[in-house]
Amino acid sequence: MPWLGLALLIGVGAGILFTGLPAFLVLIAAAVAGMAVGIATDAFPTALIGALPGRLIGLFESDLLQALPLYVTMGLLLNRLPVADALYRASNAVLPRRPQAPMVSGMLLGALLGPMNGSVGASVLGLSRVVAPKLAAEGVPQARREALVAVASTLGVLVPPSLVLILLSDAMLSAHTMAVTETGRGDRVVNTGDIFHAALIPAGIFLALCLVLAWWSGRGIAGQPARTKLTRGEGVLAAVSLTALLTLLGGVAAGYFYAVEAAAMGAFALLAAGLASGRLRGKALGDLLHEAIAITGALFALLVAATTFTLVLRLLGTDRLVTDLVRGIPGGDIGATAAVLAVIALCAFVLDAFEIIFVVLPILLPPLLIKVADARWVAVLVLLTLQLSFLLPPFGYALMMVRGALKPASPFKAFVRALMPFLAAQWLLLALVLAFPRLVHVLDRAKDLSRAPAAALSNEEISKRLNDMIQLPPLDPPK
Repeated sequence: MPWLGLALLIGVGAGILFTGLPAFLVLIAAAVAGMAVGIATDAFPTALIGALPGRLIGLFESDLLQALPLYVTMGLLLNRLPVADALYRASNAVLPRRPQAPMVSGMLLGALLGPMNGSVGASVLGLSRVVAPKLAAEGVPQARREALVAVASTLGVLVPPSLVLILLSDAMLSAHTMAVTETGRGDRVVNTGDIFHAALIPAGIFLALCLVLAWWSGRGIAGQPARTKLTRGEGVLAAVSLTALLTLLGGVAAGYFYAVEAAAMGAFALLAAGLASGRLRGKALGDLLHEAIAITGALFALLVAATTFTLVLRLLGTDRLVTDLVRGIPGGDIGATAAVLAVIALCAFVLDAFEIIFVVLPILLPPLLIKVADARWVAVLVLLTLQLSFLLPPFGYALMMVRGALKPASPFKAFVRALMPFLAAQWLLLALVLAFPRLVHVLDRAKDLSRAPAAALSNEEISKRLNDMIQLPPLDPPK
């Protein structure tokens, strides 16, 4: 019944798109339907369903999932405290007085706050509240404002330790473990730090391109921006916030902090600042915690439903079918990877990034990593494709959020024209990484060259390292 699994996957996309029901309900309904058909046709023994509780327990034993509520809380706190406004005003005060300065400040703010916001949606709301009104006051056309907010809100996807990057790293760890087990290769299973380091160079390239394009797109704006005067309190807040953000981002990127530790430090610091300033007391604090719990619950519900659904697909043999299809793709590593990326991009028309990570990647990544050994390269390409999915007209999540938050919306054609240079930069970066895999290994090579040859490891040390790297045991295929 392998083709039934693909039919269920298509049905999930259609159900999410046309019914308006929450994604986790659609996934659970599809999983139950697949189980019923599988049991009725003797496609798999009923006893195999008993693997689900153990699979869910193994899922929630992952320490990395502690970062979910922390990043959600940070995103909500950044939207309620004046941190973003102080950083934006400080950037405008430092940059030369040119019409392009507000555009560059908005892009820099997205790069700084995006990794700490927890989601693209939180970044869109924060930048729409802080940056968009100021750009309007500077005479920036509506379409350019929308394009800048949309692009800036996705910068956090690439910069560690973003929530999308953390969840993708967890999916890559599981998929690479399964691929190494299947092939018997001697690869070291990738971990979160490996994916963070691999993404740094592409993230730096894309940020540089966005800053150049933001400066270029502001050339035709008439007049000069008003001189920004910072109060002492705003200056202190901007300096402290910038130092804290750069410390957290740099510490995670360099491997000094784990993602969960960085999220905990950031959330605690923001919460303490909100309580001390009096902005988070009584009803305001209650509303923040209520919203944080609601968003976190929705993410965990999606994760549980996706895990149940992917188990059904494996019981139906869909994973083996996908493996055979990927193995048959011509063109070597680049051809197979490009084909899988195209499927992910198509899924982005009906699924958001979290749904793709939880539902689609567990099916596509293990077969691809069986054929393509470079897991870090694959991870960065998938990450770039997911980021592109947020800005993919006409249904990109960031586009829909921005046009809903900034009213009245500009004509869609004008919006797409303003967005096109940034989309071209994304496609260029994706093509560069696809054609030159070494881009994701620059930091690895520098690190390896500065390290003395490692001594032979004992069997006990090898076992210990494997236990540290492998957090989620792979599910054995049905026999």
